[in-house]
Amino acid sequence: MSSPPRQHLTREDRRVSMSDVARLAGVSAQTVSRVSNGSPGVIESTRQQVIKAMDELGYRPNSAARALKRGSFRTLGVILFTLSTTGNVRTLEAIAARAAEEDYAITLIPVSAPTQAGVRGAFSRLNELAVDAIIVIMEVHLLDAATVSLPPGVHAVVVDSDASDGYSVIDTDQADGARKAVEHLLDLGHPTVWHVAGPSASFASERRVNAWRTTLAARGRSEPPLLRGDWSADSGYLAGLKLASSDCTAVFVGNDQMALGVLRAFHEKGIRVPQDVSIVGFDDIPDSTSFSPPLTTVHQDFAEVGRRCVDKVLKQMRENSTEPGRELVPTRLVVRESTGARG
Repeated sequence: MSSPPRQHLTREDRRVSMSDVARLAGVSAQTVSRVSNGSPGVIESTRQQVIKAMDELGYRPNSAARALKRGSFRTLGVILFTLSTTGNVRTLEAIAARAAEEDYAITLIPVSAPTQAGVRGAFSRLNELAVDAIIVIMEVHLLDAATVSLPPGVHAVVVDSDASDGYSVIDTDQADGARKAVEHLLDLGHPTVWHVAGPSASFASERRVNAWRTTLAARGRSEPPLLRGDWSADSGYLAGLKLASSDCTAVFVGNDQMALGVLRAFHEKGIRVPQDVSIVGFDDIPDSTSFSPPLTTVHQDFAEVGRRCVDKVLKQMRENSTEPGRELVPTRLVVRESTGARG
């Protein structure tokens, strides 16, 4: 059977419809719909015929109409305060990857200042952009509230936060990771462990600091003065210069980037790692194996955090539930050449 004659349609001022594509491709509108939605069961030659017609006419699926029909926009909103930290970037990457696996897109709304007003404003913007649920990456304390307050009736998951038990919270087990780092250094025979912490406004930083203190106290060890950085290698370098003039033999650094700076400072001052000082970082960034020496560090499973965030918020949507409570993703210590027994 010969194909029906192709109709020579041109773009008009009106929106090109699914029926226009069907006529040009010589198929049914239902077939066009299946191709548009990526549904299986369409013969490949037919699929290519429909795609060619879409391209020729400049057809773009009406996402709003499709959303009304299925009751979902297939989009998740993500609110966050900064993309300058390794944790946020890798968590966002993991969220996007898991959302794509579930056939969802993400819409990103950065908030310029960590305030309750900023969070609510971001929620309002995402509602205007028509998203199905929201993931909030909150790595720092709010400036104008003790804890975050989310609008009622919204399916939402909060990452790395002190949000109350009324919300779904996913976080890395920061405290257990820090405990593993400190205990590793103490088990190597070091009398105590110094700490270069991240910013005090950071939830992750404070949990690591508290675990460092608790672990030293539990082992009956003295607590050296706390040093702080801002997560950058430069701030780690400045902290390293101070450590170089102390009696430090072991240091737990709040993230791998600052540990890189500490290593540079020690190298400049002639301090050998690990012969003179042992160093443990946190994050296990891909480059940590290329540090000199390769860095012992605490591995965070950002992919698992992202997966759980998406799965949790989709479960809320499907069950129309709130799923309150906190889930902690385990860490593991990765031992490399930057730590050794005290000489």
